[in-house]
Amino acid sequence: MLGDTKSGDGLGRRALILVENLSVPFDRRVWQECTTLRDAGWEVHVICPRGEKRDREPEAVIDGVRIHRYPLRAATGGPAGFLQEYGTALWHTFRLARKVGPVDVVHACNPPDLLFLPALWLKRRGTRFVFDQHDLVPELYLSRFGRGKDLLYRAVCALERMTYRTADVVLATNESYRNVALRRGRVRPENVFVVRSAPDIERFHPVPAEPDLKRGKPHLLCYLGVMGPQDGVDYALRALAKLRDELGRADWHAVFVGAGDAFDAMVELSRRLGLSEQVQFTGRIPDADLVRYLSTADVCLSPDPRNPLNDVSTMNKVLEYMVMGRPIVSFDLREARVSAGDAAVYATADDEGEFAGLIARLLDDPEERARMGKIGQERISGELSWRRSQQALLAAYAVAVRDRAPVTGAGPVRSGRRPRR
Repeated sequence: MLGDTKSGDGLGRRALILVENLSVPFDRRVWQECTTLRDAGWEVHVICPRGEKRDREPEAVIDGVRIHRYPLRAATGGPAGFLQEYGTALWHTFRLARKVGPVDVVHACNPPDLLFLPALWLKRRGTRFVFDQHDLVPELYLSRFGRGKDLLYRAVCALERMTYRTADVVLATNESYRNVALRRGRVRPENVFVVRSAPDIERFHPVPAEPDLKRGKPHLLCYLGVMGPQDGVDYALRALAKLRDELGRADWHAVFVGAGDAFDAMVELSRRLGLSEQVQFTGRIPDADLVRYLSTADVCLSPDPRNPLNDVSTMNKVLEYMVMGRPIVSFDLREARVSAGDAAVYATADDEGEFAGLIARLLDDPEERARMGKIGQERISGELSWRRSQQALLAAYAVAVRDRAPVTGAGPVRSGRRPRR
């Protein structure tokens, strides 16, 4: 039946997944898609950059998925840096795609909205193109730079339009993104599938709490995620300063897990706010350590401010808090409510004082925290489970290759060592 990942519907078919933003399997959504397709009988190849500390091997076969990696330096220094980064990524992607050979489906994950170029080249050879829209790049641009009429904004809008036009099937991460594909991209409704990101419940599950992680305080607050200019870590830090200074609450320790462009600036902001003794920045840490912190946390923070991107995006950290049974404080964003429901409490968008007050309220109400945590876990195991996303993914691939025979002429792929974790 549809959605049975062991059904073998992909037997004899080959998929090539293109990623520029993260390495694989570090990109959890992409890795879940890879293993879903593998279990359905597809031969799966991935082209992606090498990671900084992991996913370093140029070639690897991991759990039956063939990964081809290239060296890439992240952009610095403005537009020229991005041109260099994306130009390098495209050159390596074309080079490695030729090495992989014929495929039935090329599956491109944005950002950036440039991977339609190798997809278009492959389409001319009979390949079908699945566009996996992880981010709305025009909204990302507006959220980071706040400019809507300059040349670069018009360029990213044009690239998104070309990607939509080239795609045979579009994968949207939520209904808001699907509506953008229908309205702005003018994609036919039957060719747009909602494939929600979801945490791996086999990998993410609570373990016994470790009180020592609270550094001698009664409560632990936790933030997990990327630290970029649009991610709201600065809002969270200012809210914590208000929690201490205006509400008189110093009975907490906070840990911020993750990294990103704004990491150093956030450490400095914490110092300026006088929070260095109560706020710990870990950088990226192994999953086992992340689970320890989340299992010990009393309240988790989702401080993404309202902007054109955040309001319509599903935040992975919210889903990961929920699977761990943690109550959440969030700003009131459209898709945050869709994901978390009653597993979160919502402050008026960008109101740091109200955000601080909600943290204090939850710290004083352990029964409410437990109730919210249970709601979150039930939502993840039910309507937001990866199982439902698997069904949508396989349905999208079935539409992409309908009435098309599997490709032939694929050569053998050399196996690589499994990378160390």
